[in-house]
Amino acid sequence: MVLTVRALDILQEYWGYEAFRPMQEDIVQAALDGRDVLAILPTGGGKSICFQVPALACEGIAIVVTPLIALMKDQVQNLADRGIRAIAVHAGMSPREVDLALNNAAYGDYKFLYLSPERLTTRLFQAWLPKLQVSFLVVDEAHCISQWGYDFRPDYLRIGELRKTVDAPVIALTATATPKVAEDIMDRLAFRERLVLRSGFERPNLSYIVRHCQDKLGQLKAVCDGVPGSGIVYVRNRRKTEEIADFLRSQGVSVSFYHAGLGHQTRTQRQEEWKRGSIRVMVCTNAFGMGIDKPDVRFVVHMDLPESPEAYFQEAGRAGRDGLRSYALLLWNGTDSARLKQIQQLSFPSLEAIEDVYQKLHAFFQIPYGQGLGKQLKFKLEDFCKAFSLDRSSTYYAMKYIEREGHWTFSEDIDVDTRVKIRVDRTELYDIDLPDRRMTALLEDLMRHLEGLFSYPVPVDEAFFSARLGVTIPQYRELLYRLSLEHVINYIPQVHSDVVFLHHERLMPGNVRLSPQHYDMLKASAQGRCDAMMEYVSETDRCRARYLLAYFGQEESADCGTCDICRGRTKSASEAPVYGQDLEARRREQDDKWD
Repeated sequence: MVLTVRALDILQEYWGYEAFRPMQEDIVQAALDGRDVLAILPTGGGKSICFQVPALACEGIAIVVTPLIALMKDQVQNLADRGIRAIAVHAGMSPREVDLALNNAAYGDYKFLYLSPERLTTRLFQAWLPKLQVSFLVVDEAHCISQWGYDFRPDYLRIGELRKTVDAPVIALTATATPKVAEDIMDRLAFRERLVLRSGFERPNLSYIVRHCQDKLGQLKAVCDGVPGSGIVYVRNRRKTEEIADFLRSQGVSVSFYHAGLGHQTRTQRQEEWKRGSIRVMVCTNAFGMGIDKPDVRFVVHMDLPESPEAYFQEAGRAGRDGLRSYALLLWNGTDSARLKQIQQLSFPSLEAIEDVYQKLHAFFQIPYGQGLGKQLKFKLEDFCKAFSLDRSSTYYAMKYIEREGHWTFSEDIDVDTRVKIRVDRTELYDIDLPDRRMTALLEDLMRHLEGLFSYPVPVDEAFFSARLGVTIPQYRELLYRLSLEHVINYIPQVHSDVVFLHHERLMPGNVRLSPQHYDMLKASAQGRCDAMMEYVSETDRCRARYLLAYFGQEESADCGTCDICRGRTKSASEAPVYGQDLEARRREQDDKWD
């Protein structure tokens, strides 16, 4: 119990809490005992503390694998705000940035190294790995390692290889794992003994409501008018985020919209304004919400049917993390069910069509057979589809399927660094009379620190090199632009883009490994999730919360008493509406319950 006392001291020192939440202490203790542990906690259940406290209690650095760059950056910043040293390595960083970060991880007294999964097998990381004193191997969003899961990512399979060289306990964490997925996670991560610690998925303060309706906008306005506080409105596509935000704005609601097509600065600004309360309601695609720690979200509305109970449970669970009464409203009609079936069909193009996309992408970038290993390709789906007259939706799903098979990583919406190539011969460079001496100093500094500048475009860390030159980043970019006008360099500015990372050389037609058996298994699994989602919204007798709990393997539960089905049993139509009118009374009741 000494270790638990130490863990409680850390919890108090860095987070200000005197006690762990239910199940957190068991997970922390198991980790400190050196056991592999799979922790299944609902969204908002405090998963981060389950690995951060043990890592702070032990010598060495915890490697934390997480799939989302935004989530990674957010956690690193949160730790820094608490005075805890953490560092991140992810896609889009230059080799120099990665090398510097790993050097700091090895020798800089850091406690956490956050990694995106594709970095695990790179030569640079493998070279630094023996120098790291690894305390724990943490796998966040662990369901991504299971092909039975709704969000499988092939790069996660590399974590299992890491276990062969890293002798440290595994802490795997997820909010959405069915019993079948939980078993697969432990298999893939080579657990030395099977240990699943699962918190109850009950959210007693969250009321699940499903409405079969045609007037979705009217229902949405009723929620915004009837429920005080901030909210999230999820829609399927980018265009609808803008349309629904315009509608709510016309109704006097403080609202903005968010999707992956917006610029990085715009997305960051809107996210911060919503977190501060300057914006009350955010209309968004599922690109919004992961890792955002805003406890006082009072309602989450889904204007379209999610593709799986896992996705719905996670997104709806962003409401009411502070324990006060909150609402998860799902609106649907016959059009939605037809669209969900259509998406299910589009999600699995034929294997012939998938291989065709594989070959055409290589042709699009003029990559011959037997070449392409390790290439990083800036990719625009619209341009690709236009070049070959391809359907956008089916092509997108073919891209994602090829990713599942491990042929490439299709990373959407990342920052690609500025790149520079010197156009003139090295001997001619010193004879060029440049109009600004800083341009000469810039070139000399790049040549001193970067290799390959005369051969190919090399990533440039603008923040690092601008500081060395003593100018701001905008001034540094202006100098690069002026050098390009002088025909001294090829200057490729930093962009926000989708990127395809090729994992091997281009394969000949017929040799692209696409197993029909594997295809059928994945398709059947996806169909099962779709059917479960339709069963959930069509339910007329079973408590919504109990249905979701049973789906995730928690058979023992009581009716929640607050979902639309439970309330329909106990209240007549003439009594108070489902949302809004009795909010304050329920808040007081819930406050008493949680004190």
